Amino acid sequence: MKRDIISVLDMKDDLEDIIDLSIKFKKQRYEQFPEYVNHVLGMIFEKPSTRTRISLETAMTQLGGHAIYLNPNDMQIGRGETIGDTARVLSGFVDVISYRAFKHENVLELARNASVPVINALDDLEHPVQIVADFMTVKERKNRVNGLKVAYLGDGNNVANSLILGSVLLGSDVSVGCPKGYEPNKKLLEAGQKIARETGTHIEITDDPVKAVESADVVYTDVWVSMGEEKERDQKEKLFSRYQVNSDLVAHADKNYLFLHCLPAHRGLEVTGEVMEGQHSMVFQEAENRLHTAKGILRTLLQ
Repeated sequence: MKRDIISVLDMKDDLEDIIDLSIKFKKQRYEQFPEYVNHVLGMIFEKPSTRTRISLETAMTQLGGHAIYLNPNDMQIGRGETIGDTARVLSGFVDVISYRAFKHENVLELARNASVPVINALDDLEHPVQIVADFMTVKERKNRVNGLKVAYLGDGNNVANSLILGSVLLGSDVSVGCPKGYEPNKKLLEAGQKIARETGTHIEITDDPVKAVESADVVYTDVWVSMGEEKERDQKEKLFSRYQVNSDLVAHADKNYLFLHCLPAHRGLEVTGEVMEGQHSMVFQEAENRLHTAKGILRTLLQ
């Protein structure tokens, strides 16, 4: 039976196992698997990408397979072919599909119609592959992922949604500091609250950035203006200025806190250069770990 990873919730039972597998792959970077020779990953990208595209393509290649980048403008889907028909056609060509989409509903439609595994490579609701790399980075440095406090500052976007789910699944508290009206998705927040009750963790949503980062083991931020929201730039930059991750704010975190950012970063906006380049920053290790976690995810879906 095929398995998809559309949401962090699709890793509810084995998220830490995938993280541990990814750490193993990092130690054995060029390990290949004979069973993946001639296996193909089809990668549909409606949005630009650096880390997600390159990490998935490199991961499939290093595992022993091959990857094909698919731009919708070069496919019939760009001329009106349905996502469902595209999914059925691609399922006859490739062994796994990754899809970076503007709309979560489109990823769901592709997964419903594909007979091969589908990976959500980011949509407007979640970014599950990013969260695996985030917590791999935390586990490498902290030797654990449970019992921590994770603080997120900024827009309650797709990364925030997935980070909440990942935190409580792994046994960590999570605090989101964001302006009123920019809270994480209500439905996913409710799902997270249910998991938090099961794992004995706590989710906090506050408009006070200091309260959010107080005693945090991990401080996380993302861009304030996501792809497709450029018209809101001026408004958001003014509204979110007090949520900037800077030296004054992180002074309230644990003295051994880690700073994470999914990148790309805009220094001087959501984070200062001082924090970005400081001793607590793990952003480039986090970025590299996208490669190793891509392998962990592919191996999990294809084995």
